Amino acid sequence: MDSACLSCGACCATYRVSFPCDEIDDVPGGRVPASLVERITAVMACMRGTERQPPRCAALSGEVGSRVSCVIYEFRPSACRDFAPLAAFGSADEACQDARRRHGLPPL
Repeated sequence: MDSACLSCGACCATYRVSFPCDEIDDVPGGRVPASLVERITAVMACMRGTERQPPRCAALSGEVGSRVSCVIYEFRPSACRDFAPLAAFGSADEACQDARRRHGLPPL
């Protein structure tokens, strides 16, 4: 069964995705592609596209609410890895439900 996240993507088009700069692949041990990142401060960065309104992560492929994927899934930042871990099991936290609501999607 597909995860609800594979047909949603609302979180990737609702919130700024912020994370420490040491996760960017231009520093030793970093994995997030620098070409998809905006540096916010010397220590914080965000995914390109999520720093503007309306936000939409540059790594999001597809149509929100239909069929989506993350083009850097294996290299996504910690903020993405930590977001709504229960959504993959058909349950959601408040932030996930809020993102879905903002995009006119039904609750999980």
